[in-house]
Amino acid sequence: MHYREVFAAIEGVTSADGPFPIIEQEVDGIPQKVFGGLPDNLRDYFAFCASHGDKECLIDRDRRLSFAAVAKQVTSLGAALAGQYGVAKGDRVAIAMRNSPEWCISFMAITSIGAVAVPMNSWWQGEELAYGLKDCEAKYIILDAARYQRLAAHLQDSELVVIGVENEGKTLPDDVDRLEPLLTGEGVLPEVLIEPQDPAVILYTSGSTGRPRGVLSTQRNVLSALGTWLAIGTAVGIASGTIGQEPEEQPAILLTVPLFHVTGLNSLFLLSLGIGRKIVMMYKWDIDAALEVIQAEKITHFNGVPTMSMELMNHPHRDEFDLSSLLEIASGGAARPADQVGTLIERFPGAKPSAGYGLTETNAVGCIIGDDDYAGRPGSVGQATPPLVDLRLVDEDGNEVEQGERGEICLRSPAIVSGYLNQPAATETSFKNGWFHTGDIGYQDEEGFVYIVDRIKEIIIRGGENVSCTEVEEAIYSHPDCLEAAVFSVPDERLGEIVGAAVHTRPDSDINDEQMKSFLRDKLAAFKVPVHIWICGDSLPRIASGKIFKKQIQADCIAKLDL
Repeated sequence: MHYREVFAAIEGVTSADGPFPIIEQEVDGIPQKVFGGLPDNLRDYFAFCASHGDKECLIDRDRRLSFAAVAKQVTSLGAALAGQYGVAKGDRVAIAMRNSPEWCISFMAITSIGAVAVPMNSWWQGEELAYGLKDCEAKYIILDAARYQRLAAHLQDSELVVIGVENEGKTLPDDVDRLEPLLTGEGVLPEVLIEPQDPAVILYTSGSTGRPRGVLSTQRNVLSALGTWLAIGTAVGIASGTIGQEPEEQPAILLTVPLFHVTGLNSLFLLSLGIGRKIVMMYKWDIDAALEVIQAEKITHFNGVPTMSMELMNHPHRDEFDLSSLLEIASGGAARPADQVGTLIERFPGAKPSAGYGLTETNAVGCIIGDDDYAGRPGSVGQATPPLVDLRLVDEDGNEVEQGERGEICLRSPAIVSGYLNQPAATETSFKNGWFHTGDIGYQDEEGFVYIVDRIKEIIIRGGENVSCTEVEEAIYSHPDCLEAAVFSVPDERLGEIVGAAVHTRPDSDINDEQMKSFLRDKLAAFKVPVHIWICGDSLPRIASGKIFKKQIQADCIAKLDL
């Protein structure tokens, strides 16, 4: 099946008589096409999800919660947050924990009472967590014991209200309120008017200039993303002739990526709630455990960074497991190597490979590709996602380029946020006249398929995690022996890219690469710490303008690795 058949079916799905009619509304004073027929807010969306009743919803090792059980705990926690703790509409409530049912229930409860959920990167160290909490002006935080221990020193003089859950064999101090009792109450959600334009979620993404940026999504932004995928799923059913057919087994997805990422939050978790799909959590990514879980839980949908599907198809004992339940092997968060697509088709003939291109700023909506289109164009990220995504490529002056020419990819849709939290300059640079400038360079072929060839922004994508070169450089510069630093990507077969750095040190310094890594581990999440560090006695080369010649440094250092 080609996606043009799906795109054709979308027209009926989004017509005035269809389940997802497109209407025109004024958003921030600008007429915009949006979905009709969607809930106005996530609270109403969750109420619909509860109708799946006794079907399994969240699976976490030996814990199994139905949709009904999840809805009950969400109501209990939401009532406690609003009543016992005084959480009000618009308050920022941070979530800092590993993937778990408690994470999901906390997110649902926070957004159900009109507060703003702020998922924090669970890889972050204490300084990074403290920065995020201050930046988003959080009043409350729900965290696990492991994150509490990292953050404890920063909480001493804080007015944050802390609610915790013990995990990973780590305990919490007696004076920290426990989350578990708040999940078993008999309260009701408070009456609160939550409108489509109200803020719902703040996710953090690494920008090209220093610290991570907060990306604030409204209720409408998130629901527009979910509506897009629900409409596409309906169109796929129409195009394939399977619409209305009840599957023999409940669809199930393996939650392989963190929930603080837009892919994990929107594409895997929230979408699954709407379609009644079982969500099977992994404590951490482990290919051996993944094979066992796919077989035991009859996983139908697999979605992760390319490293994960590569390990899935190359595992030496793969054929010893029954993986026949798999219907789709999707990829997102980083570019999937083109030669991987054909191998996936060969080794998993019953599972269709697919890929998506989206960003935190677009709520993961941008381009899609799959099935026969993906087989024929494995290097493409697909076409603009119908029915509401507009895409264009522009030159440095903002003029649209001709078909086949390279330009910056710009996207427009109701799922795209309006800007960055507390960063007006960055917002002005990236958001112009309703268009989000992605910083990715690409071109379109004659049928509108997009190919990404470069990046404008200094971002390293390590296995789906964005790393700001500037942020890592700032951490290196905080070492007293550092005079100059240049951070860049190094190719890696498993993760796509890893972090490399060249550091010019003081003449009397005897620091080595391992000592510098040890210094950085207390300041940066593990995935940001350079794998390769070259200590240089001489000044780093510069271009005529005086800027450090990073491309030359990168080429010289990579050559030393003999990759």
